[in-house]
Amino acid sequence: MQLETYISDLLYRYECVIIPDFGAFLTQPVSAKVDASNNTFFPPKKELSFNEQLKNNDGLLAKYIADVEKTPYEVAVKKIAKKTKSLKSYLAQGETLTFKNIGDITLNNEGKITFEPSYHLNYLTDAFGLAKFVSPDVTREVYKEQVEAIEKATPIAITQEKRKSRNFLKYAAIAVVALTLGGFAASNYYLNQIETHNQLAQEEATQQLENKIQEATFIIDNPLPSVTLNVDKQSGNFHIVAGAFRIEENCDKKLKQLHEQGFKARKIGANKYGLHQVVYSSYNTRAEAQRELYKIKKTHNPDAWLLAQKLN
Repeated sequence: MQLETYISDLLYRYECVIIPDFGAFLTQPVSAKVDASNNTFFPPKKELSFNEQLKNNDGLLAKYIADVEKTPYEVAVKKIAKKTKSLKSYLAQGETLTFKNIGDITLNNEGKITFEPSYHLNYLTDAFGLAKFVSPDVTREVYKEQVEAIEKATPIAITQEKRKSRNFLKYAAIAVVALTLGGFAASNYYLNQIETHNQLAQEEATQQLENKIQEATFIIDNPLPSVTLNVDKQSGNFHIVAGAFRIEENCDKKLKQLHEQGFKARKIGANKYGLHQVVYSSYNTRAEAQRELYKIKKTHNPDAWLLAQKLN
């Protein structure tokens, strides 16, 4: 029976593991520390110790062995007792008991048990994967002292030509930065000018088209009787969007569906992504649009959203 393996498993989860009629291995959390003498950093860990006064069987070790080996609890207790008897015999003969990844146990001259813990495993699960490491000395002060000593021993003379050269480099660097920033500024200004020009051109073209339509004259030989229709023309820059579609046919289907449901829906054209948009309605103020949007999201379409855009 690999007793030390079972004890080692339990030390990860418990602070005390008792070997009945022999003693107990104890763990105590220790914070991370630094050994300044050799620049070594140690992670937090569980520090191991042994107490030969704790000998009463608490059932922890026996129950764990029974579960792992699939044996009755009483059989596990008997195995532990047999192993304990063997351990005591080895100690009496002056031998050292080595518990792998736990530590060594021996008897001193007074017949007392002494324990030397092993540091191969860190039983603190919160520090899993952390290991000690050594940091090299920071020697910048030493280098500074060496440079100062060299400067004192060998003075450095700077001629007028070198100063000019350094000034030239300084001004050249400033010029490069200035040109770079100027290039960014000029590029942004140019792009803004293009965008403004395009917008003005589009507005002018739209205005000219409306003027042509208003000036057009149609001659009809057999005119029909005039019919007066009251059409509510929607206006405003705040629109409640019902959907945006890549295919215009789907946009038309959505529009028809909304009309059948009683909404005064309309198409407002494609957005910059090429999606054809259908809106429930348009409003002059954001507050009015927000109120209607709340009603629509609650009663009809939770995915509806508000678009603030001036339409041509």
